[in-house]
Amino acid sequence: MAEVHTERRERLRARCAAAGIDAALVTRPVNVRWLTGADAVQALLLTRDGVVLAPAEGVHPEQGAAADQPEGVELLRAAPGADAAALLAARCRGAVLGFEAHDLTVLRHHAVAAATGARLTDLEGAVERLRAVKDEDEIAQLRIAAEIGDQALGELLESILVGRTERHLAMELERRMVDHGADGAAYPVRVGSGDHSGRAGHRATDRRVEDGDFVTVALGACYRGYRTSATRTFVVGLAPADWQVELHRQVFEAQRAARESLVAGAAPDSAELAARRVLDAAGLLGEVTGQGIGLEIAEAPRLGLQELGKLDNRVPVTVAVGVHLPGRGGVRIEDTLVVRPSEDGGPELLTITTKELLAL
Repeated sequence: MAEVHTERRERLRARCAAAGIDAALVTRPVNVRWLTGADAVQALLLTRDGVVLAPAEGVHPEQGAAADQPEGVELLRAAPGADAAALLAARCRGAVLGFEAHDLTVLRHHAVAAATGARLTDLEGAVERLRAVKDEDEIAQLRIAAEIGDQALGELLESILVGRTERHLAMELERRMVDHGADGAAYPVRVGSGDHSGRAGHRATDRRVEDGDFVTVALGACYRGYRTSATRTFVVGLAPADWQVELHRQVFEAQRAARESLVAGAAPDSAELAARRVLDAAGLLGEVTGQGIGLEIAEAPRLGLQELGKLDNRVPVTVAVGVHLPGRGGVRIEDTLVVRPSEDGGPELLTITTKELLAL
C-alpha cells in the first residue's frame, strides 16, 4: 500500500476530526480504491489511530493488498456471506461513526446501526470532495488515457468511413484503445452520423455513414482506472457545405471560450456563461455541459449555473458544447482538461486531437 494512500487517509481523518467524527466507514468501491489502491478491498474503517480493511469476498486475507499492509493497518477476517460494513461498524460502539449514506442501502444501514450502537452521521461526500483535486501522479495517468484516445481516433480518421455503420465504428474505436494499452473504454463509444450527429448521449446504431454527413465521435480511454473523454465532429466524403462550416465554427468558438475560462479560482458556472455568450450572439440554442473526471467519468465538481464555490488547481474536468439542428445534424466538441492558475498558463488541455472541421 503506497505512501500516497496513507496520506489520503490522513486527509480524510483530519476532516473527520474537524467535524467531530470518531471513525469513518467507507463502503463505496471507487472511494475504497482511492484510499487503499486496491481492488480487492470491499470496505474500510478509518479510526483516529488506525485502519481496518475488509478484503473482498473470495480474497484470502493474506493476499493482494493485504500482503504488504503498513503498520497500523488491520485486516478483518469475516465469514463468507457476512456483511463487512456491519462487522466493521461493530468496532465503534459508543463512537460517532461517519458513513456514506449515498452508498449504503436501507437494509445495510439498519445492519450497521444495529451492529454499532454508535451515533451515525453522513460523511456528506467527504471522500469525493478530497478526490476532486488530483495529485500529479493521477494527472499523469489521465494524460496517458487521453493520449490513448487521441491515438485511436487519429487512426480511425485515416480510414474510409463511407458505408460503415455507426456501431461498427464505435466497436473499432474501443478495440483500438485496448490495443494501445487501455484497460477498456471509459464509457461506451458514441458515434452519430447524419441527423444523429451533435446529439449528446447518442448510442451508435446500424445507420451507415453517407457522403456529406456530419459524424460526431465521443470516446474516452480508461487507463489504470483513470478516465478521459473527448468529442469531435467531422464531415465525411465531400467538402463541407457552407452551413456545416459556419455551425462548426460557432460551436468551436463557444467551446474554446468555455475551456479558456477554466482557471483556478474561477466560478463553476464560468464555462457555461462564456459559451452561452458566443451561442447567443450567433442565435443558437445549444447544450453546455461539464464535470469533474478521474476514477469516474462524472465526478465533483459540476460545471454549470447554480453551482457554488471556486475551481481549485489540479482539478480535471470535461467541458462540452453541442448544437443539434433537427433533420440536418449538428456539432459537438468536448475536451478533458486540468484546471491550472492563470500564472501557470491556464487550463492544461489533455485531449489534443484536432478540433478543425476535417473532410474525411
